[in-house]
Amino acid sequence: MSNEVLIGGNGDVKVLLPGKTANRHGMIAGATGTGKTVTLQIMAEGFSKMGVPVFMADVKGDLSGLAQPGKEHPKVSERIKTIGIDNFAFSPNPVLFWDLFRKFGHPVRTTTSDMGPLLLSNLLELNDTQSGILYAAFDIADDNGMLLLDMKDLRSMLNWMGDNAKDLSTEYGNISRASIGAIQRKLLVLEEQGAESFFGEPALKLDDLMITDFSGHGVISIMDVTKLMHTSPRLYSTFLLWLLSELFEQLPEVGDADKPKLVLFFDEAHLIFDRAPRALTDKVEQVVRLIRSKGVGVFFISQSPLDIPEDILGQLGARVQHALRAFTPKDKKAVKAVAETFRENPDIDTRSVITELGIGEALVSVLDDSGSPTPVERVLIRPPESRIGPLTETERKETLGRSPLKGRYDDDIDRESAFEMLKKKVEETARVEAAEKARAEQDKAQAKADRTTGRSRGRSRQGLAETMMKSVVRTVGSSLGRQIVRGIMGSLLGGRK
Repeated sequence: MSNEVLIGGNGDVKVLLPGKTANRHGMIAGATGTGKTVTLQIMAEGFSKMGVPVFMADVKGDLSGLAQPGKEHPKVSERIKTIGIDNFAFSPNPVLFWDLFRKFGHPVRTTTSDMGPLLLSNLLELNDTQSGILYAAFDIADDNGMLLLDMKDLRSMLNWMGDNAKDLSTEYGNISRASIGAIQRKLLVLEEQGAESFFGEPALKLDDLMITDFSGHGVISIMDVTKLMHTSPRLYSTFLLWLLSELFEQLPEVGDADKPKLVLFFDEAHLIFDRAPRALTDKVEQVVRLIRSKGVGVFFISQSPLDIPEDILGQLGARVQHALRAFTPKDKKAVKAVAETFRENPDIDTRSVITELGIGEALVSVLDDSGSPTPVERVLIRPPESRIGPLTETERKETLGRSPLKGRYDDDIDRESAFEMLKKKVEETARVEAAEKARAEQDKAQAKADRTTGRSRGRSRQGLAETMMKSVVRTVGSSLGRQIVRGIMGSLLGGRK
């Protein structure tokens, strides 16, 4: 089994991406219609045959063809001959399908706790004050052993915070009802975009994205995001960031190995960074820099490398640049900047070639085994061995029917979490208040009766110990007392996970 991915060639030179440096990340860029999708497809095939699992987001709905073998075509035969590929054979790849909306694949879910306040604040586009309240909601849940699993848990927590803002403000800061209302409205908008189906259980297990088939080929996980891109592109980008951060947190250090443990392809990468706060961009830059030590390679796909922040772009070792158009002064400036990111080849005028490339052609530079960038080469991208284009509905259903994960994520699980716990607390508070009110009314009636008859009930005065005990009971029944009890339980039950 080869530890290299053949990207393409020009008759004299073949460009291969070594598995040893694939965890140094990469970039596939180019204007619409220049061949980025096919490049993504052949790289996924190469990693799969290397035994490396792959995760990719299917933005256009045309990557499912990876599950079926391709067909002969004169142009394909001509390109195979021009590049000089030996032993080319059309073949399918092991594929798993995923879909947040559950139509085209296994459901994808995570909990609001695992998503965390930083990513949720970015997803909801909260200001600093609103973000502070969201952080407080997570802190209160952690301190009191409450699980935030889905949207109704988060809504319930925010409502409860609003009702108990005065008692909570001493420990968690000012909690504005107006800010809570603004967050709740943004949650409603997110739910209308379909996000509610993303938060809940059973949550996605990362191990299910890192499996091989019986022949040792890495399984290619394809998440259909065609609908998501239209309804909530921000949720799409937040999901990718969540996946990246979860891998970083959960995977052990492996250092530089002969091949990656997992390769991620993030299409429409500019969406990840559009309007992202600096704190989040800094976090992504840190994770991208460090996740290579976990054996994970990340490839960003976008129309221009300049869509990626400079600090992250500088960490992308492999570059596949399809044609760019230079119709305006701004376009020409971008072409010049992109050309300067490649290591020079004296036989190629990189700046001119970028605008001359045909469909299926690219300028390519990779890191060699020593980690040094190779001189840029102009190559024809090799044809894929799998089908170009989507599966039919019947073919997709057949593939899903054979999935080793069939039934694992299909049914929702709704265990006791913040929603149920807060509901019980509200009901208990109502019972305590009703009992105290009834007792007060009873005492008032008895006092009136005593005054009317002029008789004493002969009740002895309460002793000091009895008075103190009743005071404690009332305090525990109050909002502040309940907070103290939950704090003790929270320390016993652990954090949000």
